[in-house]
Amino acid sequence: MLAPPGGKGTQGVRLAEELGVDHISSGDVLRAEVDGGTPLGREVAACLAAGRLAPDELVSRAMRPALDRRDGYVLDGFPRTLAQADDLAFDAVVYLDVPEAEIERRLLARGRADDMPDAIAERLRQYAADTRPLIDHYRERGVLVEVDGDRPPDDITAELLKALRAG
Repeated sequence: MLAPPGGKGTQGVRLAEELGVDHISSGDVLRAEVDGGTPLGREVAACLAAGRLAPDELVSRAMRPALDRRDGYVLDGFPRTLAQADDLAFDAVVYLDVPEAEIERRLLARGRADDMPDAIAERLRQYAADTRPLIDHYRERGVLVEVDGDRPPDDITAELLKALRAG
């Protein structure tokens, strides 16, 4: 699942349930590291406290073991950059296109401590710089499934399932 923060999780969980595979959220994996007080979690916590996304190396170090243990999954929030995508191949990559104003509204509504306006603005700037190149990367490989993510969740899920089952 490739999309700005705020919405991937809902669709990722729905798709995983419908397809009978695990949902793996990079945010959940990283938060578990932070909550567990692991060395990696402490490094991630420092980034979050500064309102930044965790760097590629930390995210990859947290995510690779979770991927290696599974054959099928819906991956939510990873890879986030071309560097993180190195050596990863996917059957399909879902891109939810959502306007920035809607993303900000969703993030503020979920009420997490790290979802403050300044932090959201910074994450959106980083998203534009880091993640947008992945859209072209996966489009060129013929695995991108692009969907309007600014609609009712049921409509998005139905379109994604149709596209994924047809592909």
